[in-house]
Amino acid sequence: MYTPPIVIKVIDHRPFGRKPVVGQCTIDSLEEFRCDPYVTKAEVAMSSKVALMSAPRDVIIDIEDRRPLLEAQRDFGVKDAASHAEKEKESVDWWSKFYSSIGEHERCGPYLQKGYDTIKVYEEELEKVPDFQGLNDFCKTFKLQRGKADDDDDEDPTVVGEFKGSFRMYALSDDPGVPAPPRQFRELPDSGPQETVVRIYIVRGIDLQPKDNNGKCDPYIKIALGKKTIEDRDNYKPNTLNPTFGRMFEITCFLPQDKDLKISVYDYDMLSSDEKVGETVIDLENRFLSRFGSYCGLPQSYCVSGINQWRDQLKPMKVLENLARLKGCRPPVTSDNGNTIAFGGREYSLSDFETNKVIHQHLGPADERLALHVLRTQGLVPEHVETRTLYSSFQPTLSQGKLQMWVDVFPKSLGLPGPPFDISPRKPKKYFLRVVIWNTSEVILDETSITGERMSDIYVKGWMPGMEEDKQKTDVHYRSLDGDGNFNWRLVYHFDYLPAEQLCLVSKKEHFWSLDKTEFRTPPKLIVQIWDNDKFSLDDYLGTLELDLHHLIPHSKTPEKCSLKVIPEVTGSVPHKGHPSTSLFEQKSVRGWWPCVREEDGKKVLAGKVEMTLEILGEKEADERPAGKGREEPNMNPKLDPPNRPETSFFWFTNPCKTMKFIVWRRFKWIFIGIIILLIVLLFVGIFLYSLPNYISMKIVNPFHS
Repeated sequence: MYTPPIVIKVIDHRPFGRKPVVGQCTIDSLEEFRCDPYVTKAEVAMSSKVALMSAPRDVIIDIEDRRPLLEAQRDFGVKDAASHAEKEKESVDWWSKFYSSIGEHERCGPYLQKGYDTIKVYEEELEKVPDFQGLNDFCKTFKLQRGKADDDDDEDPTVVGEFKGSFRMYALSDDPGVPAPPRQFRELPDSGPQETVVRIYIVRGIDLQPKDNNGKCDPYIKIALGKKTIEDRDNYKPNTLNPTFGRMFEITCFLPQDKDLKISVYDYDMLSSDEKVGETVIDLENRFLSRFGSYCGLPQSYCVSGINQWRDQLKPMKVLENLARLKGCRPPVTSDNGNTIAFGGREYSLSDFETNKVIHQHLGPADERLALHVLRTQGLVPEHVETRTLYSSFQPTLSQGKLQMWVDVFPKSLGLPGPPFDISPRKPKKYFLRVVIWNTSEVILDETSITGERMSDIYVKGWMPGMEEDKQKTDVHYRSLDGDGNFNWRLVYHFDYLPAEQLCLVSKKEHFWSLDKTEFRTPPKLIVQIWDNDKFSLDDYLGTLELDLHHLIPHSKTPEKCSLKVIPEVTGSVPHKGHPSTSLFEQKSVRGWWPCVREEDGKKVLAGKVEMTLEILGEKEADERPAGKGREEPNMNPKLDPPNRPETSFFWFTNPCKTMKFIVWRRFKWIFIGIIILLIVLLFVGIFLYSLPNYISMKIVNPFHS
């Protein structure tokens, strides 16, 4: 069938009768707009959606809910529920939901074990998802152009605006006696403005275009909607191309006047003007009017509390009733105390959806939960995070990075929306790691003294990876002749910790000239090394021990039982079944012996054993139980006395008397005794030889006899 093109022109009425064409659009094919006028389609019925929303209605507030509680809700009293919710916030949050949805289970904690919802993360814009038809199901958007358009250029500079509308094309009978088919577009939305609340959730950026000389940028968010602008410059993320924004912005606007939501990412510069990284534009009117319910995605379950609390203005049952009206079918009918719903000629049961689902205390009543499950079978937009590509006006065809986000649109005529999600970046908690070095044993004797004895001047050094500037070490146990060392020395480390991710958050400057600190995450580990002290040369490394604070290797109660068998990297096996790995964050405190290793000829050998006490404390506990470093004040929790070291432990240069006693005398005492005896004998011989001539002459002359 021949269908000539339709030309749409926008004409400006000016004074003195001038009517210039501002822009025009040519629609070459109307095939996609052909329809059967005798079939009522959801697309046509959905035109009454705005009228539904703007219609006056009574607001009913149910003061007392007498519906039975779930078993999980009965288990929690008021106080128990409050304390449980407070503890739950430490282990699970919205980011647990996000990470569990993208497969990063090591960062979501116990979220999945609790049976909570996940979300759909789209790797593209919501408009590009095939199931949602570009969100143009209510009306199409046509570009108005001035001059000749270039079909090969999607971003033609002659585009002057947009025309939004739709067409219906159907055949008319040649017989004049046949009545005309039903008129299309019988219910149209009110042409007046619709006041709405828009919530913009910015999750994170991915692979942003670098703008600084160091190959990174300092991104922040700028939002423009109508005449309103939000510039989040104070919350820029320094030195990163993959920032975690975790920001929610709420704006009130009128549709369709303020339909274009522009989200821009800028690079923060202190001395020069900020440079735009890229931007993305969202048509809020399409999302508001689409039959796919893209104004607010549907979660997997109906929750009345917790981090997945229902946020739409209407409850699931009311949304399902509206959907039935818009589709022209009977309203849903519930039975069996809300466990069964008849809708669209089919019967749904709650057991069909929740047979293998964990029932937790946050779930709502059965009828609302079942209504939500039915809604999710109707092809509506689920709760989601979309990935939008950023573009720059200077390079309109090249990606400048991506932004993961989503938008909720709530008409004010339906009342206040539910509470927004808290997607703020995870805030670390301050923790303290106290390590008491008690003793060492069987340490490698690395030196030979001037007297030929094997010995080592032992000290222990420790630090946490990522915080190397806070290396601490004990005092020196001098002249250990058997590898034993006594210290009674406390090392104290404070660090920022993310309980949900089980990672330490480290912030430090990459270079001394850097203006901002860079954040990165590291696993909580402790590295302990044994060294041999040298005064006139570099210290000698003896051995090391690396402890993962979440998976401590088994310790031994006595040094005799401590061996390399407890280290899986050495034996190539899993830890012994009788001594499972433990988390110091759960144990809080542990004391025992651990082996230190060193590599010789490509093999790991025992370099010594160290006895330690490891203790993890929160900030409040550390204030209640203070302790100083080393043996400094406050020397408590526990109190550390000076070690009872043998008299042979001293530094020879500062103790000459002990040097003579324990080095020279102990090694050469028989030589000294022999020399003394020899000197005495020589003295007597000398005296004898000296007095012998005089004695002989006196005997010969005998002057005393007359």
